[in-house]
Parts: sequence; structure tokens; C-alpha cells
Amino acid sequence: MTPNYSPLLTDLYQLTMAYGYWRLNMHEQESVFHLIFRHNPFDGNYALSCGLENIVEFLKQWRFQEDDLAYLATLKNSYNESLFSEDFLNYLRTLIFTCDVDAIPEGTVVFPHEPLLRIQGPILQCQLLESPLLNFLNFQTLVATKASRVCRAAKGGEVIEFGMRRAQGPDGALSASRAAYIGGCVATSNALAGKLYDIPVRGTHAHSWVTAFATEQEAFTAYASVMPHNCVLLVDTYNTLTGIANAIETGKKLRNEGADLLGIRLDSGDMSELSIKARKMLDEAGFEKTIILASNSLDEYVIAKLKQEGSAINSWGVGTNLATSYDQPALDGVYKLSALQNKKGEWEYKLKLSEQTIKNSNPGRHQVRRFFCDDQYVMDVIYDLSLGISDVAEAAMLDNAQHIKKLDNVDGFVDLLQPIFRRGEYVQEKKSIHQLRDSAIAESNYFYRTHGTSVYPVGLEKKLFELKQQLITELRATTE
Repeated sequence: MTPNYSPLLTDLYQLTMAYGYWRLNMHEQESVFHLIFRHNPFDGNYALSCGLENIVEFLKQWRFQEDDLAYLATLKNSYNESLFSEDFLNYLRTLIFTCDVDAIPEGTVVFPHEPLLRIQGPILQCQLLESPLLNFLNFQTLVATKASRVCRAAKGGEVIEFGMRRAQGPDGALSASRAAYIGGCVATSNALAGKLYDIPVRGTHAHSWVTAFATEQEAFTAYASVMPHNCVLLVDTYNTLTGIANAIETGKKLRNEGADLLGIRLDSGDMSELSIKARKMLDEAGFEKTIILASNSLDEYVIAKLKQEGSAINSWGVGTNLATSYDQPALDGVYKLSALQNKKGEWEYKLKLSEQTIKNSNPGRHQVRRFFCDDQYVMDVIYDLSLGISDVAEAAMLDNAQHIKKLDNVDGFVDLLQPIFRRGEYVQEKKSIHQLRDSAIAESNYFYRTHGTSVYPVGLEKKLFELKQQLITELRATTE
């Protein structure tokens, strides 16, 4: 389930370009755009695609409403004239989504330069969709990838997303909760995300609960009385070791009443040392199954360090660094026009040139083929639908235009971009968020097991590579 969003969830310049296409009678011209990212996030060697379901729900309801048009009618240019004509607003009033969309499924391991999404349709529609498509895919792919890395560092320990309070607004919090769950977290603290997306929810209590009572022991006893079967106690309000002892006393009372102490939470101090001492105290008191949950500015690096130090933590509440993707706040996803159909019905290939080679876009209508050998994928090849690709292809590596790699000994392949919409109609079978999560965990674990931290090869199919070089040469000759 996705909140209702207007087509006005876009940048103004998308609307002014759409107006320009309409004024010049170009608005129905068939076009192809691709959404890619240029670098692996977090200095890693993969990303985990996420956010497609939100795009699907957004496109299903994509229609300008009367209040949208009334707002657009109020916009003025520098001469205080209406920015958009009444005829254009009337056109938007009847506009419906009619594009084809192909996308790599959520939970798939993906790499720089390969399209996560291809959209084909009238250029006006495709242009209006640039900003929202990037908004949905960029952030959730980033957070899902971060969650995957955090969960790997936890080495089987449960990771709970705790980031709502420091997320970038309500939408950011909801998107982060969804993406973190798909990326591998077992639950979220965000109750609305639980309702909207069917994500398990978890929670303990805050320090304010403890300070609201005369003593810590009284606070723990009171909390246990109202939550006897959901009792995880935060033990560091005053003194952590004393807090653990008080939690144990509360646990004994719970057992006398037929319940148990599920866990304790550490939120400050030397987590490694305190967790080891806590485990010893709990075990000696007969609470061997009581978990130790840690929070406090965790990420994959802190968790890995605590694991190396032999900490006794077996559950992790990861907040700010996950929900905000603190060490890399944005994925460098871009959306580029790559083909435009002329009046003869022929495709004219388009690309953007830059002084920075990495910003040169790829022309054509793309598909991504993932090749396998011995049940291990060995390379992804981006190819053009018209130019085609052989089962065993030659590909030019994107990071080194001089290097041509021959793919030998391949057992099979799969094309990653799958049909999502055809002429505006949804054609894909919807998966539950739990199926998406299972797929993402399996994909990322498989990739890490077979490729570790090595760079995974992604290349352009030879014919497409040569076409790109030809277009670059021609464009430079006309612009210099």
C-alpha cells in the first residue's frame, strides 16, 4: 500500500518541458528513457534494487485532479502571465498513463550503468515521470543496500530498523522502513509502516518510562505488569550493571506469573564489555534465553567491530545510520532519454555527452542479460533490443573502453528487465513484501558468497558499444 500522490510530485521543469512538447506538437512522440545509477553505494560492489512496488502504485493512480489543475493555473511567469495555457491544462485533465514499463525486480542485486527501469511511451508522459521515479528508486535502493550490509555484519543476529525519529520526514521514514525490511531487517519500530506494508513491528520502552517512576526497579516491575509477554527492558538509564540486576529481579517475578523476560537493551557505554557482563549475569541467574539487544548509533562497521571483540549481543536496533543512510545520503541515480521515434517510425538513438566520461549516457532501448556458469553469474551485458545479442557475446567493459572481454563457458542467462506495464496496464504478478525480502536476502547472500568484495563486470554488448562510439564521434564533430 502506498500513500496517494499527485502527478505534481515532480519538478517544475518537468512540467515546463511537458508544456513545451505539447506546444510544439511533440508530446505524443514515442520515446525511451532509462533509469540508472553510476556508482555502487558505500564503496561496496553491489546495490539491491528496491522501490518498484511504490512506483507501480503511483502509476496506477497517476491522473491530474481538479485541484492539481487549479494550482497549476495560479502559476505565473516573469511577466505575471499564466505559466501554462488553459488549453494545456485541459489536455492534462484528460491525460492518462499509457506507457510501457520494464524493470528489474525488487530484491535483485544490481550494478552501475545497467538500467533498473526502462520506460517507453509518449515523451510528455515519460518526462513528467522522471522525478518521482528517481525519488522512489534512489532512496529505497540505497536503504535496502545499507540494510543488506548491516545484516551481513550481524552474521545471523536479528536487525530491527529503529530509525523513524531521525528519518527525513514521514515519507522518508515509511520508505526507509519498507526498504530496510526488504534488505534483510526482521522488523521495524514504525507502527504505520507495519500497517501499510505488513512489516513486523517491535519495540521496547524509552528512558522516560524509567524516569517517570521513583526507582528503576519500580519502573521495570510496572512495565512487566502491563507487557508480561513482550518485556524487553532498557537497562542503562542510571547505571547499566545495576539496571541488568534490576531486570533480572523483574524477570524472576515474571516467571512466577508464568511469563519470562524476553530481553534487555543496551543503549550506551562500552557495548562489548557490558554485553559480556550482562550475558554472564543473565546466564548465572538462569536467563540463558533472554536476548541482549543493542542500539546507539549502530551501522555495519560498528557491528562488525563489536563482533570481532566477542560481544554477547544477539539482536541489533539500527536507527539513524540506516534510515537516513548516514554515510551516503543519496544514490546517484539518473534518468536519460536514449531513443526517440521519428515520423517514419524509425528509432533515432540519443545520448548525453560530458567532459566526465562516466556521465556519458548509453543510446538505445536496453535490456540487461545476466550470464551464468556453474550456477554462478559471471557477467552482466547491456544490449540494445534492435541490435540484439548472441547467447555468448563479446562485451566492452564500461570502465575500460579498450578492453574487450569474450564470454566463454556460459551455461545460461536471464534477461533482468521484466514487463511491468503495457500501454498503461499493469501486467506483472504482485509479490508480497515477505517474498521480496526472501529474494533480496537470497540474492545478496549468494552474490557475497560467490563474489565477495571483488568488482563485478558489467559491459556493453559489442554492437551497442561500437554504435555508442560512432555517435560520440559524430556529436563531437558537430559541436566542436
